Amino acid sequence: MNTGLIAIFIILFIIVGAISTKKCVEFLIAGSLVAALIMYKGSFITQWCTLIQTALADNVWIIVVCGLFGSLIALLQAAKGSLGFAKLVDKLCNTEKKTLLTTFVLGILIFVDDYLNVLSIGVCMKGVFDKKKIPRETLAYMLDSTAAPVCVLLPFSTWAAFYASLFFEQDCVVNAGFSSGINAYMSAIPFCFYPIITLVIVLLFALGIMPKIGGMKKAYKRVEETGKVYSDASRKYNHEEYKGYEEDGNIWDFLIPMGVLVGVCVATSDVLVAVVLAIITCFVIYVPRKVIKFDEFFNTVAKGFADMIPVLILLVVAFAVQSIAQEMGLADYIIEHMTPLLSAATFPVLTFILVAALGFTTGSFWGMCAVVTPIVFPLASALGANPVLVMGAIVSGGAFGSHACFYGDATVLASTGACIDNMEHTVSQLPYVLIASAITIVGYLICGFVM
Repeated sequence: MNTGLIAIFIILFIIVGAISTKKCVEFLIAGSLVAALIMYKGSFITQWCTLIQTALADNVWIIVVCGLFGSLIALLQAAKGSLGFAKLVDKLCNTEKKTLLTTFVLGILIFVDDYLNVLSIGVCMKGVFDKKKIPRETLAYMLDSTAAPVCVLLPFSTWAAFYASLFFEQDCVVNAGFSSGINAYMSAIPFCFYPIITLVIVLLFALGIMPKIGGMKKAYKRVEETGKVYSDASRKYNHEEYKGYEEDGNIWDFLIPMGVLVGVCVATSDVLVAVVLAIITCFVIYVPRKVIKFDEFFNTVAKGFADMIPVLILLVVAFAVQSIAQEMGLADYIIEHMTPLLSAATFPVLTFILVAALGFTTGSFWGMCAVVTPIVFPLASALGANPVLVMGAIVSGGAFGSHACFYGDATVLASTGACIDNMEHTVSQLPYVLIASAITIVGYLICGFVM
C-alpha cells in the first residue's frame, strides 16, 4: 500500500481519536509511533527518538519564544500588573458585548504576529472574561480567530512577508504584471475569503448576532449552571482561582512591558527579541521598586517557562508528526490524486481545499504552502485560471489550517492564552470554522466561473 495513503489513515486516526477522547498529545504520540513503525520497521524507536530530537532542533525558536512568553506572563501576574490593566478594562467592559468587542478590536490592533496576538491578548483579557462570567472557550475562540485571519489580511505582518516572497518567485505571477511580491499579495487580499469570513463571524458573535452553537453553547450552559468559566478538564492549566480585583495592581507595571513587547515586535519583526526585552524591562521596573524581589524574579521566570512545558510537549510531538507525514509522501499523494479533477473554473476552490486539507492534516501551514505553491501556479497557468484568485485561495487555505488544526501552533497557543484544554477549544470553535469554510468554498466556486 502507498505510504501516502497510510499517512492519511494515521492522520485520520489521530484526528478522530483526539476529538472523541479529548486526548491530543496521547494520540499524536501513538500516531507518530505507528508511522515510525511502518517507515523504519525494527529500528522505529531509535528513529522516532531522532524525529523528536530533530523537531526540537529545527523548532528551537518557537520553543524558546513560547517558554519566554510563559515567563513574561508569570512576571506580569506576580507584579499584579495584569490585575491593574484588568481593573481599568473592567470599567470600560461593563457588559459581555463590550468585553467581546474589546477583545476583537485588540485582536485587530495586534496584527504583527499571530503568536504575539494570542499570548498577549490572552493575558490582557482573561481576568475580565472571568469576572463577566464569560466562558474561557469564548476567549480562546476569539484569540484564535483574530490571529492568523488578521495577520494574513494586512500587508505588513509576518504572514504577508512570507507569502509575498513565495508568490513573487512564481513565473505566472511575475508575468501577470505585478511589480513586487507585496503588490501581488495586496491584489489577492480581497479574495482571501476564509480569513475575511472568519472575522465577520467573530464580529457577529461579539455583537450577539451569531448564535452559540455546539460546544460553545455547552460552555455557556456550564457557566450558567455552575458558575465555572472553565471545565474540570482545564483546571490543571489554572493554578489559582480568579478572585476579582481585591488587590490593587499598578497598571504601568503591565502597560510598560507590553508596550515594549509590541513596539519592539513592530520595529524589528522579531518576537523573540521583543519578549526578551520585555522581560528585561520587567526586571528594570520591578526589582528596584521591590515589586518583585531579586531572587523571586528569576524563580518567577523559571516557573513561567515551566508552566509552558505541556504546550511545548504538544508542539514538539506535532512537529514530529508533520515531519514523518511529509516523509511518507502525504502531500505528494493528495496532490497527485487531485490533479485529474482540475479545470480553470474549479481550480481556485480545489486549491483552497488542497491547501486547507494539507494544513489541517499536517499542522504545517507555511511549510505546506511552500510545497504546494510551485506546483499549483504552473498548473494554474496551463489551465488559464486567474492567478489572483489562486493566490487568495492559497492564503485562505493556510489561514484555515492555522485556525482549525487542533495540533497546530496557533490553535495550541490560543488555548494556552485562555488557559483551557486544547481539545475543548477545538471542539467549541469547530461549528464556526465549518460555517466559514462552507461559505469560502461557495465564494471560490462563484468567482472561479465568473472571473
